[in-house]
Amino acid sequence: MNDIIKENDNNITEEKVVPQKKPDPRSKLAKPERMLVLNSSPHLHTTKSVHKIMWSVIIALIPAMAMSFYYFGVRAGLMILTCVVATLSTELVMNFMKGEKITISDGSAIITGILLALTLPPTFRLSSAVLGAVVAISLGKHIFGGLGYNIFNPALLGRAFLQASFPVAMTTWSNPITLKYSAIDAVSTATPLGAFKFEKILTDYSDLFFGNIGGSLGETSAIAILIGGIFLLILKNADWRIPLSFIGSVFLLGSIFWLFNPNQYPDPIFHLLSGGLLFGAFFMATDMVTSPITPKGGWIFGAGAGILVIIIRLFGGLPEGVMFSILLMNGVTPLINRYTRPRIFGESRK
Repeated sequence: MNDIIKENDNNITEEKVVPQKKPDPRSKLAKPERMLVLNSSPHLHTTKSVHKIMWSVIIALIPAMAMSFYYFGVRAGLMILTCVVATLSTELVMNFMKGEKITISDGSAIITGILLALTLPPTFRLSSAVLGAVVAISLGKHIFGGLGYNIFNPALLGRAFLQASFPVAMTTWSNPITLKYSAIDAVSTATPLGAFKFEKILTDYSDLFFGNIGGSLGETSAIAILIGGIFLLILKNADWRIPLSFIGSVFLLGSIFWLFNPNQYPDPIFHLLSGGLLFGAFFMATDMVTSPITPKGGWIFGAGAGILVIIIRLFGGLPEGVMFSILLMNGVTPLINRYTRPRIFGESRK
């Protein structure tokens, strides 16, 4: 406000208005003006990015890849390299066909290739693996619009295609090179799940824990999978509710059936350590794109997948059901998100 000065001279009153100078905005005494800035959502700030998350998953897969090299030799390295090169090439071709920028640097195609390779038998043909990689990227990812829009896990979709196209080759396993075996035993053997389901033979738990058994490249060593999975949970790049509810539901239902008839059904520890349960729970079911985005939805997703695994393993025609259980739950993820969405404050229930 302007200052008003009154002067008295011979009973004459005169008012002088002295204008007040505005402070220099560059002065330290000047008070900053308060401004209200409105921005659109989201308002959360984080240093995480798609690139960082994808590469953290690749790092988490290193223990499983290392154990596959140890137990299955050079063949494991060739399988992983072949699948990664095939997924990157398919990603590049799809980028050109769709007229979009190159996305091979984000790491998603590399992860798809590694995951697909680690779910394949060591003796599986490399040419067939290339076909599965092409299907995983083209039909499993880009046909839906690319990263963030795919409904199903691309690696599992590629494996499902190979399972339907080459059923014999996909169920032909070999013993690890660490075992002493004959030439015939090296070509064909039974996985722990298959040995129990069809012959009621229980595999030693130490072999299941460390991976000295026949099976897919990256699904045999439980300790390697746990190390990578815990690494992801520590970085908070995977929702801990999904693997916990997945493994917990398998353990609970497996315990019920085992207590009911221990001669007919395996114990719950065998369920957890055998097959691709741990690998699927930590690396497949936790896919951020194809899993629910709500906390309650994560519990439902994991529990539903676990229930399906037990049903397929105990009553289905196949000894393993992790792949099918996760793909089926991927299909209902939009419904889970819809019905577990938290209500907005003040929103009335319909």
